[in-house]
Amino acid sequence: MSGRWRVGMDMGGTFTDVIALHPEEAPRTAKTPTRADDPVAGIMAALAAVGLAPEEVEELAHGTTRITNALVEGRLAPVALIATAGFEDIVEIGRQSRRDLYRLAVPPKPPAPVPRERRIALPGRLAHDGTELAPLPEGAAEAAAEAALATGAEAIAVCLLHAYANPAHEQAVAARLAGRARHLALSHRINPEAREYERTLTTVLSAAVMPLAADYLAELRAGLPPAARLSVMHSAGGLARPEEAAARPLAMALSGPAAGVAAAAAVARSLGEPALLTFDMGGTTTDVALVLEGRPEVTADARLADHPLRQPMVAIESIGAGGGSLVRLGPAGLSIGPQSAGADPGPACYGRGGREPTVCDAHAALGYLNPRRRLGGSIALDPEAARAALAPLAARLGLGVVETALGVLRVADATMARALNRITVERGVDGRGAALLAYGGMGPMHAAGLARAYGLARVIVPAASSAFSALGCVAAETSALRQRTLRLDAAGFDAEAFAAARAALAAEAAAALPAGPAGPRIEEVALMRYRGQSQPLETPLPPGRCDGAALAAALRARHLAVFGFALGEAWEVLGL
Repeated sequence: MSGRWRVGMDMGGTFTDVIALHPEEAPRTAKTPTRADDPVAGIMAALAAVGLAPEEVEELAHGTTRITNALVEGRLAPVALIATAGFEDIVEIGRQSRRDLYRLAVPPKPPAPVPRERRIALPGRLAHDGTELAPLPEGAAEAAAEAALATGAEAIAVCLLHAYANPAHEQAVAARLAGRARHLALSHRINPEAREYERTLTTVLSAAVMPLAADYLAELRAGLPPAARLSVMHSAGGLARPEEAAARPLAMALSGPAAGVAAAAAVARSLGEPALLTFDMGGTTTDVALVLEGRPEVTADARLADHPLRQPMVAIESIGAGGGSLVRLGPAGLSIGPQSAGADPGPACYGRGGREPTVCDAHAALGYLNPRRRLGGSIALDPEAARAALAPLAARLGLGVVETALGVLRVADATMARALNRITVERGVDGRGAALLAYGGMGPMHAAGLARAYGLARVIVPAASSAFSALGCVAAETSALRQRTLRLDAAGFDAEAFAAARAALAAEAAAALPAGPAGPRIEEVALMRYRGQSQPLETPLPPGRCDGAALAAALRARHLAVFGFALGEAWEVLGL
């Protein structure tokens, strides 16, 4: 019976959380320092911390920040881009917007992820509906493939104009690269939607992390017994098979925080909470999200490392304010993060050589952390080192160390309250009636202060709060997400075409899942807007057949919920 352990594991920036479940034994939990240099060794150490050998594991569900960190830190594989002639520079042109409108010293946008010498133009042209305006010249696909391979790039991205409506030209290029390019990302598979810049960027970044994801998953697979099932948490709050994650590696970004939100949604359903604010405070970041009627908010518009992506993700607001975040004193007063002491050397109170003050040091100086207990089973706290790190800051402020530590915690609470505003007020939701679900290594310690700062009346702390994201991994369902562009409007709405698109998309998503006796549960969201609006609203579809009246009602209800009013104007469906 010992080989029936199901293990959930979340590898954060500072600690790795693990929870092990067995039908006949008590749950086991542990927290170990993250091994950023050797994550597979870190996973084995986490298994050892709960007293398990790899051969005792029946299933390992895994969330990681590895892909997120690679994007944030710019550790990307060299990519060659094959694009429609005239559009090969779109990754550099981007959108007509600046990262910071008033600070002219800040670069207006991130550097292009593909340099000019690795962008290859392909002749041929498709219209927005997929009809061929200019065919591919004979030999053009072969020439583009050869040019991409000649760059020496580790991965190749192919993003051709309107390939979401007709992938024929991309498939022709892919056929020339088959067996020759180890890592190949095609836009009609990665993001089959309109928005040329976002689609190209998403495809390029997918290609850029493919080598990292493939090598990591292969190494992890090799470290586990063949009989052990491996699942990877994806950013929309479900589990994916390793081969699915390797083909769409961007889905692994933010997978750890998404696991916590998935577990929080289960708590909301079990407690009957109509509105729940999740509060996950770890060592490096704090992540907050909104759960309404037991369902986490999922968005297809995300930003990672200043790059806009079209990738279905749980709508998480992440800020650099964790327990290990550094405390600074600047012209505007105290600030928290985003720089972090990390796991090594860590906060000063870890006794590993850290000298700069952190949020965790403020807790240690105030006696909120028990110095007789070891963090992660191995770190002995040193309150005197924490007070010594805070002392220079206190002297500059003209305060005592205790008063300074209390001020640090209040500033941290205020910083996190602003993040809660962004997921509630800015989405048309009054969050003051919601409950706050606090988890993560330091979430419960700040829950009362944050609730007071924001105006919340109730706080929920789960029993496994420190390993809650790991619990979310092991409790999550396997799921797959697919999307496509439709472009149907209210005038002459084609219900048959809409129904056919829904059925095809559902079949495509179901094919990515393992077979089960009950079949998959399908959830559908339409991207809808009123004519003249720039951005569509993600509008949940009612079950069963939808006609124009049902879609209009769904958009009206969604618009009313988000913006507080609805219009009677013509509408359109942009995607599904």
